Amino acid sequence: MTASIESEFAGKRALVTGGTRGIGEAIVERLRGAGAKVITTSRSAPDGLRQPELFVEADLSTAEGVEKVVSGVRERLAGVDILIHNVGGSSAPGGGFAFLTDDEWQHALNSNLLSAVRLDRRLLPWMLKQGAGVIIHISSIQRTLPLYDSTLAYAAAKAALTNYSKGLSKEVGPKGIRVNTVAPGYTETQAAQGMVNEIAQRRNSARQAEPPRGSGRTGRIPRLGPSICHQRKRVCH
Repeated sequence: MTASIESEFAGKRALVTGGTRGIGEAIVERLRGAGAKVITTSRSAPDGLRQPELFVEADLSTAEGVEKVVSGVRERLAGVDILIHNVGGSSAPGGGFAFLTDDEWQHALNSNLLSAVRLDRRLLPWMLKQGAGVIIHISSIQRTLPLYDSTLAYAAAKAALTNYSKGLSKEVGPKGIRVNTVAPGYTETQAAQGMVNEIAQRRNSARQAEPPRGSGRTGRIPRLGPSICHQRKRVCH
């Protein structure tokens, strides 16, 4: 990194949910490498965790988990300038809409939509009081291109997150808070590859598993993390 990039976020306080692997981990590394103090979260602490004093173990699909993270941010950062909602995913079975129970739908909504809504509700007042802040909701290309046979509930929740994010931006944008949605396409992570392999097995595919059709160019973690936080894209700044 050049000197200007290394100090790009100097003095900024950030929270990145789901930041211990994949896209979230890349975002955390990018922000810390540019001078920000970053708290991250996940449901369990990974081996070899860097800066464990800036980690909160919590399940953000629950209201209790959100409150635990809010307490950690208050104690360790005393506020927040950048909030990146990366946590989410799907654990529902494949097979189409008929295989999804009410509980699986509710879990998808809790993990991919309500986790962000609850956290915004608790942290946005701090940003409004200081008259500045950035909120980024990590959505998905599936918000408009759902994989109906594998992650329909997840896709619907991400579509709802995108709509919510747009509405929130209109409300708080005039008050100095920038709200953006980033919707990555297929990105090479362990979770994504696991999904592709599951689809291939379910379809009795003998060929090597490939990314879902319609996903566009395959994204790679080293490129995606910096692009989300790049100054010229006016996302984190």
